[in-house]
Order: sequence, then C-alpha cells, then structure tokens
Amino acid sequence: MTHHYREQIKNIANKYGNDRGYLMNIAQDIVKEFGYISDEMVAHVAEILNIPMVQVRDMVSFYSFLPRKPLGKNVIRLSNAVIERMKGADEVGKAFEKELGISFGETTKDNLFTLLHTACIGLSDQAPGALINNVPLTNLKPADVPQIIRDIKAGKNVSDLPQARVLLNLKKEGEVICAPLESGQAIRNALNMKPEEVIAEINKSRLRGRGGAGFPTAMKWDFCRKQKSPIRYLICNADEGEPGTFKDRVILTEYPDLVFEGMTIAGYAIGAKEGIMYLRGEYAYLLDNLEKVLAKRRHLGLLGENICGREGFSFDIRIQLGAGAYVCGEESALIESAEGKRGAPRDRPPFPVQKGYKNEPTSVNNVETLCCAARILEKGGEWFAKIGTKDSTGTKMLSVSGDCEHPGVYEVEYGITIENLLELVGAKDTQAVQVGGASGKCVAPKDFGRRISFEDLPTGGSIMIFGKNRDLLECMHQFIEFFIEESCGWCVPCRAGTTLLEKKFRQILDGKGTVQSLAELRRIAQTVKAMSRCGLGQTSANPVLTTIYDFADLYAERIKEEDGKLLTFDLQKAMKVGIEASGRTMEGVK
Repeated sequence: MTHHYREQIKNIANKYGNDRGYLMNIAQDIVKEFGYISDEMVAHVAEILNIPMVQVRDMVSFYSFLPRKPLGKNVIRLSNAVIERMKGADEVGKAFEKELGISFGETTKDNLFTLLHTACIGLSDQAPGALINNVPLTNLKPADVPQIIRDIKAGKNVSDLPQARVLLNLKKEGEVICAPLESGQAIRNALNMKPEEVIAEINKSRLRGRGGAGFPTAMKWDFCRKQKSPIRYLICNADEGEPGTFKDRVILTEYPDLVFEGMTIAGYAIGAKEGIMYLRGEYAYLLDNLEKVLAKRRHLGLLGENICGREGFSFDIRIQLGAGAYVCGEESALIESAEGKRGAPRDRPPFPVQKGYKNEPTSVNNVETLCCAARILEKGGEWFAKIGTKDSTGTKMLSVSGDCEHPGVYEVEYGITIENLLELVGAKDTQAVQVGGASGKCVAPKDFGRRISFEDLPTGGSIMIFGKNRDLLECMHQFIEFFIEESCGWCVPCRAGTTLLEKKFRQILDGKGTVQSLAELRRIAQTVKAMSRCGLGQTSANPVLTTIYDFADLYAERIKEEDGKLLTFDLQKAMKVGIEASGRTMEGVK
C-alpha cells in the first residue's frame, strides 16, 4: 500500500475518532474512496484502531457491499429476487451479459463495469430493478440495456438515466401513517406527560410491533425504561430486507418526519438520549434526504438539547447505513452490525432491552411501529384502538407485488381478508399468496377468507401474489436459495440444513424424487425449523412447510414414476409431521 493510501485511510479513521464502534462506517468510506477494501487496507485499519486484524477481516468479509477485490468503475447489481424474475429479470440479465461481453460475477477488461446479482432491493413493485453505483433503476427491459451502457460509457450520470426513477406507488392512504402531520405536535403532547404516562398511552392503544412478531410496544418500552442502567438507546430498524417488502421505502421517502417524531417520543419514554436509524445499504440513495430532514428538525428544536424548550430532555438521531445482509433485520444481529461487527445474531437472554447496543438497555422498533407511536401521542390511544381488530389495532402498510394490476403500497385496517385485498389490487386467477415474505406463509385459495392480523395471518408487510400460470414450487425453490445465500453460517442446522433442503427439493422438482424423498424433505425442513439458532434459520423451511400440505398435488405431480405408473402413498401419513411443524392440523385432509 502506498503512503498516499495509508494517509487517506488514517484520515478516514480519524473522522470517526478512531472509534472501533464505527468500523462499519470506516470500511464503507474506504470502499467509497478506493472501490474495495483489501487485506492490506484491513491490516492498516486494525493498526490504527489498535484491534486484532481478524476482527476487521471478520466484519468486512460478512457484507456483500464491502468488496475485497477491485470492481469495475460502474457496479451493476441486478436483483434476482422471486418477483423480479417473474417480471423478466433473467432476460434483462442476459441482455447485460451480451452487451458487456461478461457473465455475472465478472468485470469487463477495461474495468468499466462489474456485473453482479443481488437479493431484493425494495423495488418489487416496479421490477425488474437494479442498483448501478447505488442508484436505483426500475422497470428495466432487455431493450433498455444497450442504451444504458452507451450512456454510462459516454460519461452520463447514472442518476440522469430515464430508468433512474423510483415511483412512490402509494396506492391506498390510511388514517394512521398517511394522514397529514404537524411536526412536533406529538412530541409536545408527550412532553406534557410523564414518560410512564406516555408508555401507558401506548399501552392503551394496544400497539404491537409492525415487524411481524407483534410484541406489545408498551411492554418493550417499559422493560427498557425499568433497567437500572442510566444509559439507554433507541434503535429504528429500517433494514427491510424481507423479499417483496418495500413499504418502509415509501414511509422514509414520504413520511420521514413521522418516523423521527416517533423515535423522539420513544427516546423520551424509555429515557434514551441517542437514537440510531439502521438504514439498509440498498436504500443508500435515501440517505441524503433523511439527513436533511434531521438537520431541519434540529434547527426547529425538535432534536438536540432541550427539545421543544423542555429543560433536561435531550435526544438526537444518527443514521447507520448497512452494507447488504438480510440477517441484520433480526434485532440482535442489527445491534451487532451497528456496533461495527459482523451481523451475527446474539444468544438470548439477555434480550436487547436488558443488554443491547454497547451492552446497554436498548429498544429496537420497526419504522412503522414508531410512526404509529407518534400518531398515538397526537390523537390518543383510544382513537388508535378503535381501528382494526381487538388483538390487532390500527392499520398495516402492505407491500403488494407479483401477479396483480396495481402493485404498490396499501395502508389498510387490520382484519382485511386476503380475498378483499386481491380485489383491491386487481389480482385475478390467483394460485397462491405469499404472506410475510420468503419466511412467511404460502396461502391457498381455500384460505383466502383468512385475515391479515396477528391472530390469523401476521406479516411484516410483504404480500406476493402468484397467478395460476406460475410454477409455484420453482418460486419456493428460489426462496430456499435465498436463505442459503443469506445465512450467517454460525449454526449447522441453518448453514448445512438449508443446503440439504435445497438439494432434496431440487430432486423432487426435477422429477427424480420418490415418496421417500418427500418424507426426507419433510424431516429436513422440520429439523432446520426446530434446531436453528435464530429466526432466519427457523423460518427458512417455511417455503416447504407451508406448501407441503395445501399444495400437496404439486408435489405429487413431481414424484418419480415407476413402470409408467405414479407411485401411490398415504397422504395423511406423509404429511402429518410437516403439518404439525407448520402449526396446522390434519383437519380437512381425510
């Protein structure tokens, strides 16, 4: 490494006070400056921060947006998520390969372009989508590719390309998230109450976390506030990496003030002075505007010292940009990442509310949850509790994509049926609806009367629609491949189990499976679900476990024939364990 390189890296580290906790930021700035972070650079960072080199290497090797070797001047990351492939991403990919004369994973000889695949980038409502130098391109067509490459070669800014536009696609506005906001009003209302009274108001609303798990928000804040440590943290989880999810993209674009208002109220309630928004790396293009909103709020006295003139209440927010890792959506993995480490989930207990960020009590809340909290302090817990259902109060922002006429974001009251939602979005001849992303449930037409709610079909926000013309099991196979790619690799059931699951699933899809293969597939899925360390592994088998009963005929069609006859088997016996593992019953099978 030249002296010039060493000086630049030294300056980057110095910008962050040579603080090991900002290792992610330091690595990101190095990549921004040099295009990659080599072993030599890693060693120099370790020397400056006075930490073992293995710690730095361990972190940078974990994230897909921290390349270890030089890439081309223009890095094209084409999303190959399920919906994107349904909408023609494979054909767009072939067009890029043809135009550039390289395959995916390669760099052109002139070092101008590197072509990569990436997972869902939060643009499934306007797929196929890609990121070129972190600039999003949408609704791509194979015919667009030659001109895109010519324009970039001619020196045109990627952000000036015709395809470099992200539509808001907010199709239905509700009364909670999408209503007009008077900045600061909810904060002023909160400051007229004691922190305990704020938590009581949230409790009155019966607000539950919008990330999918549905933990009562008031209970989480109360647990955090009651910890003995005088230092507490509030983290906003804006790492929506679940395939087919993009509602936070819309909220952060259109309603950032509402999110920051909610974060400030949460900070007051739990006794935190610092808030962190963990923003997924794929949303780097939103960062500048979010920073401007924060700056404006500081200017208005809504952030910083003595907020709204309240002596003694100081709270500020910083944004931590992620670097491409699905598992960081899990709250303990997110905390590890925010601390500048690899995003591996922690063992629990202790829970984050006990020992979270920097080992201090931490409340991690979803973007949408914090928006709801702000609205509750503006309009009251009783008002909020009257919306939705008894156990699922308020509204839900849904990201709808796939085979429908009107993909986009819909704010609906909890309790809406799948059937009514399909009518709303213009979906016809629907074969299945995937609720909750790759880790969710695949719902068959006979269950379209079920409701989006915590008591029936919970979801973090992803709704993927598959028409009858789709090979549903091939789509499920792509979900399994996604989990293999995104596993942190820590535990064997997830690291090895998902690979075994994919191989057995592929065998059946290729018509080479037997009844015994189906039984083995079920056993592997059950083991991965039961034995994995964190939520990623525990839900990675869901594409199998939620289709093996309701779509049994699709599996039966693939079972290997002998002597020209389809092998027969006892459906009840074959499906019993899988059905139980997925939380279903044998009712209706007989």
